[in-house]
Amino acid sequence: MLKWTTRILLLSIFVSTCSWLDTIKDRWYVLDPTELHELAKSAIDASPNNTAGMIDHIIANLTATYPSKEIRINTDSSEWVFNNAGGAMGAMYIIHASITEYLIIFGTPLGTEGHTGLHTADDYFNILVGEQWAFRAGELEMERYPAGSVHYLPRGTAKQYKMHKGCFALEYARGWIPLMLPFGFADALTSTLDIPTLYNTVRVTAREMIQNLLIGKI
Repeated sequence: MLKWTTRILLLSIFVSTCSWLDTIKDRWYVLDPTELHELAKSAIDASPNNTAGMIDHIIANLTATYPSKEIRINTDSSEWVFNNAGGAMGAMYIIHASITEYLIIFGTPLGTEGHTGLHTADDYFNILVGEQWAFRAGELEMERYPAGSVHYLPRGTAKQYKMHKGCFALEYARGWIPLMLPFGFADALTSTLDIPTLYNTVRVTAREMIQNLLIGKI
């Protein structure tokens, strides 16, 4: 009886702590979804039909806007890794990863589709090139997101999505990022068995999170 009472007490403390942290997590956000949407649109205007130019524009703007003592930006735009998640496959370049935020470029020149996943973070998918389609279960009409638009997926929401040939996006998530990682790793462990890609994904993500923690960015 004492053992179960202790377990219930510890579980209650854990749940209460998580609930409290969830109410204050916004104090650790540095990036802003509206500003990132404007940045994505300015990148499209600055480098139309040039995805590499858009990425360079985004990185140059971020490093000029945010001090390195406030947030770490990964400027190595050659550091791409495959990403298989929810049945969809593409490649991503991790620009920023911390406990409460991540920012990546994600896309594929071939096209892909799959499940968005059910996440503990709000997700903002800023289309840079191409077009994305999406729908929720029960909807009879698809949602269309062309270049320059943003597909907002609130936490706890799931959809089917399709990225057409040559679609790339600036994806920003804010919430509890570590809880999203199992979705990103599951296909590598259960389907592709692409261990080198999994290793590099874990290595880069951990490196960025740790270096952000070292400057006080949670």
